[in-house]
Amino acid sequence: MSTTTAIGYENNLPATNDNALISREIAVPDLGPHDLLVEIKAVSVNPVDVKLRAGAPSDSFKVLGYDAAGTVQAIGTDVTLFSRGDEVFYAGSINRSGTNQRLHTVDERLVGRKPSTLSFAAAAALPLTAITAWEALFDRFGLTEESTGTLLVVGATGGVGSIMLQLAQALLPGVTVIATASDEERASWVRELGADHVINHRKDLVTQVVDMAPDGVDWLFTAHSDGQIETYAQIVRPFGQIVAIDDGPRDVSPLKDKSISWHWEFMFTRPLQQTTDMIEQHRLLNRVADLVNQNRLRTTMTESLSPISPETLRRAHQLVEGGRTLGKVVVHGW
Repeated sequence: MSTTTAIGYENNLPATNDNALISREIAVPDLGPHDLLVEIKAVSVNPVDVKLRAGAPSDSFKVLGYDAAGTVQAIGTDVTLFSRGDEVFYAGSINRSGTNQRLHTVDERLVGRKPSTLSFAAAAALPLTAITAWEALFDRFGLTEESTGTLLVVGATGGVGSIMLQLAQALLPGVTVIATASDEERASWVRELGADHVINHRKDLVTQVVDMAPDGVDWLFTAHSDGQIETYAQIVRPFGQIVAIDDGPRDVSPLKDKSISWHWEFMFTRPLQQTTDMIEQHRLLNRVADLVNQNRLRTTMTESLSPISPETLRRAHQLVEGGRTLGKVVVHGW
């Protein structure tokens, strides 16, 4: 059985600790029928990586990483979507070994063609956030090119918000987008990505939103919902919809009087539950790649570190934990 170099954790330690992330040689698993073996060229660090490293049991050694770009080295017996040598990008599944390793196995139905106009590093910034934003807009909200109304993106400067703004600009011409940002640097960032209006979420959110949308917004996407339900109940119109990606509140009863719908978005649902439509993640990633190649969508990579090593990944975790990064932190090269 062949092995590969992997970076993960054994104990829940602060990112500043030298042992927070360590390197190990691990076995490369046998390929399942729909699996690809990918040589990893670049990865990015998401809040889920930080959360797991800080608090989830490792079961002796756990490899993190849920974004990657690389080259297909081998394919399973039933693979039809890719061939050896193909350049790919994907986010994989939270219930399999992570992408922070030289060789990684992933189900082909979760994988897209890497945008040909991007480097591996720039491409690795996109999959997890693009899948999340796409599923929120088109699966949870059910928006189409004919949709009209107002979308409020709370936490628009993060990885998901930075893609959502671009997708709305490219594919939802009838939707007016209000984005939240905490300072002028971040306000400039979200305007560049397609926000029609920008408000400061550190100020009175209700007053600012009602000034722009007196009847309330139609759709509200939030990366920071905990403790905000009373506020959201005031700024979403009757029969409006909310999508949250954080752990959020456990009581959404203030939304009942206006029949506001509450949705969770978790991009790992399809691979975790092995749903019959898993291939939709392959299809949407290919759509994202097409939009990038057409210059209608851009990478959200803002920090690029090298090489892929425990030291560099610890630095990336520190940046993400700081909560002040715009866009995505990518680590590339071995």
